[in-house]
Amino acid sequence: MDSNKQQYSVLLRYIHWGTVLLLVAVYASIEMRVFFDKGTDLRNAFKAWHFMLGLSVFALVWLRLMLRFNQRYPAVHPALPTWQKGLSYATHVLLYVLMIGMPFSGWLILSGEAKAIPFGLPALIAENKDLAHELEEWHELAGQAGYYLIGLHVLAVVYHQFIRKDNLFKRMWLRKV
Repeated sequence: MDSNKQQYSVLLRYIHWGTVLLLVAVYASIEMRVFFDKGTDLRNAFKAWHFMLGLSVFALVWLRLMLRFNQRYPAVHPALPTWQKGLSYATHVLLYVLMIGMPFSGWLILSGEAKAIPFGLPALIAENKDLAHELEEWHELAGQAGYYLIGLHVLAVVYHQFIRKDNLFKRMWLRKV
């Protein structure tokens, strides 16, 4: 932590907000598919976008982690109570698990279903439709949990910005403060 630094690096801030946009698109693409009949070109397109966008999150999160752990980060002013630090840490760990685990499980599902994997990536496992189906159930459950986790993150930001009135949001905002 760096008590003099006011914001994360420009690159890290852009990666954060790019990830936000990708996650919105990932969720929107899979939710939009239900408006189209199974087997239609539009439904298949939404699923394909979901796969590509999800794997894009997977790639971006590794860059984000590399940058995050190789830079000093700005302190929150005023300092957070211990319980908020702990909750923040746990929420962020779970968000990273979501951003890594969901695309990875999607890659495993496509592999097990012997379907084409975006970006020419190789299959991770041999064809196994039963395993793919089991993984898909877990993937969907984790996706639903992701809504709550992301919601918690957004509520925390709102709390810090408008109730606690600290610098938490400003540290990640795109504009220089």
